[in-house]
Amino acid sequence: MNDATFEHSQRFELGEVTGNVRLGKLEAMYEELYAEVIEDGIITQDERNQLDKMADSLGLDRARLRRLEQALQAAYEARNRVVIKDLSMDDSPPPATIMPLEPATDQRTMALERRIKFLESRLHELEHELEDARANISVEVDFSDHGAAAVPAPGSDVPDEDPAELARRVRHDPRDDGSLHALFRLYKKGGDLDRQWCVAQVLAYLGVANGEEQEVYGRHKEAALIRPSGSVTQEAWRRLVFHPEEEPLVGEIFAVVVSAVLIGRLSALRRDKQLVKLDPARKQDPVKTTIQAVRCFHWAASILGMQSPPLYADPDYPGFVEMVPGVPPSSRIGATALAGRSAAELAFLAGRHLACYREEHFVKLLVPSARGLEDIFLAALSIGNPGLPLSAQVKQLVVPIANAIEPILEPQSVDRLRGHFLRFVEEGGRTNLQRWTTSVDRTCARAGLLLANDLKAAHSVFALEDPTHLGEKMDDLMSFVVSDRYGKLRKQIGIAIAPASAS
Repeated sequence: MNDATFEHSQRFELGEVTGNVRLGKLEAMYEELYAEVIEDGIITQDERNQLDKMADSLGLDRARLRRLEQALQAAYEARNRVVIKDLSMDDSPPPATIMPLEPATDQRTMALERRIKFLESRLHELEHELEDARANISVEVDFSDHGAAAVPAPGSDVPDEDPAELARRVRHDPRDDGSLHALFRLYKKGGDLDRQWCVAQVLAYLGVANGEEQEVYGRHKEAALIRPSGSVTQEAWRRLVFHPEEEPLVGEIFAVVVSAVLIGRLSALRRDKQLVKLDPARKQDPVKTTIQAVRCFHWAASILGMQSPPLYADPDYPGFVEMVPGVPPSSRIGATALAGRSAAELAFLAGRHLACYREEHFVKLLVPSARGLEDIFLAALSIGNPGLPLSAQVKQLVVPIANAIEPILEPQSVDRLRGHFLRFVEEGGRTNLQRWTTSVDRTCARAGLLLANDLKAAHSVFALEDPTHLGEKMDDLMSFVVSDRYGKLRKQIGIAIAPASAS
């Protein structure tokens, strides 16, 4: 790789930089001091004076800092099963809005609870009826393609003149080379060279490209990385990059509370002496550095319409790259990315990793388990609707989290949660967070592929990381490459192959 590998074209226009998690650095400094103060479970008058002095020197709002203290205290007490004594105050801080729910006593609430129980019971009955109905159906049901026929057996005739049918077949099976060959011919006939090349790339990756397809793929495959004319817009992220199964509302709910979750995560790691301390000497200036992996992240962030996090090159870390909690969060680039990777592989790694930094996705880096995400999700909904009926077992898990989150939120953030709760109920009031986490992973991989522009580069990264699930991950990327979304996305950022170049 030469030094010019990760540069933008002269015509590149950076759009609005958006999507990153927004945090306050000065408040993080105060949080670190407060965490040290409450470590022994007591706040003395001298310690309170020290806290107030720091708040004044940093120019921070004391009222907001009291809410921050309240959240940190709630998290500490829940984790350590103790009560912190503040000897400097006569009165305890006001409690958070979310309290353990007591059994309802008024007739209206009791009637609503009975109605909810009836509807839940009816819902279970309908689910059983649906399962019975599906058991008696002998053909595959595809709800994503209303009115479409069943997938034909391999080797059946492929309708060259029916793009919708071909696209549907490829969605079901991106390795269906018969349908892929037919799509290639269809795009050639329509003069859409860019879509033709995308199909040729999939066929070449699968090793089934014929002479013409291989020639088109090789002739238009860029030796260097993409040099778009513009960055991915916020609208394009949602319409074109996000995986179809990634429910936007779930991400929007997590986005409201993610900064509070990060503060709580930092405090927990600090108390447990597990907070990673990055070596300041390894922090990189992405503009001046000669390390290609670092330059790649800066290049990728601009194209994705995001800000690059602080970057550290750490050859002692054996992996590719990881997020290190902090304010702001940082990324540690490890030995596997610092040496032996092609430019396309680095582009895929950078795009995938940075997509995780979007505020809709970042909570997944902090809380990777679906069960942990469920607790945070319910806590967020509880803040949006304090009357949310929860079982005693769920309340025991969720209420402490809500108490740790709510004091940090601004009033407008709480209002957003109220609106999100109403939308969540209107849209059915159900979600599958395991499916959401999987779809987020696929969204991030799609962002990586957009930058790498190379299925083989993605394959190489997946093979090193997780060869067990290599096939299903590549299947999703192949489906994306031949999709309308990918074609529109390439046009939107200016990397689509123009028809005139076919001559």
